[in-house]
Amino acid sequence: MSKEKWYIAGLHFECQQCGNCCCGPETGYVWLAKKEAELMADRLKITPNQLRQKYCRRVGLRTSLIEQRQTKDCVFLESRNGHKCCAVYGTRPSQCRNWPFWNSNLNSPNNWNEAALHCPGINRGRLYSFDEIERLKKRKKWWQNEKP
Repeated sequence: MSKEKWYIAGLHFECQQCGNCCCGPETGYVWLAKKEAELMADRLKITPNQLRQKYCRRVGLRTSLIEQRQTKDCVFLESRNGHKCCAVYGTRPSQCRNWPFWNSNLNSPNNWNEAALHCPGINRGRLYSFDEIERLKKRKKWWQNEKP
């Protein structure tokens, strides 16, 4: 018998484009699939190898984007006209696309509300149904359904 998930009625989220999900103060991991690296490199007009050398680090057998040294913000987080934005938004990794519907945030209402302390879009705006949330948190190969 499966336990019903606490967010069965859905959750509200609407991105406020504040960039908080891309900011430090701690080092983290933004995992990058091989195909995502290829698409991102193409967007930046460099080779995937150049992308990995300049913007990535190896963590075990996986690849993660690096952070800006001082702030620990994502290396691709930029400030334009006083607003934070992603320099590779159209080819951002699945992990970024799936925010805030990460397992760590969905483990409990407390985890969700703790994430909301840093993300002003959580508990606001559009209602995502349970089925939408389940699809989003499992989505890995976004490029198969979306055009970068």
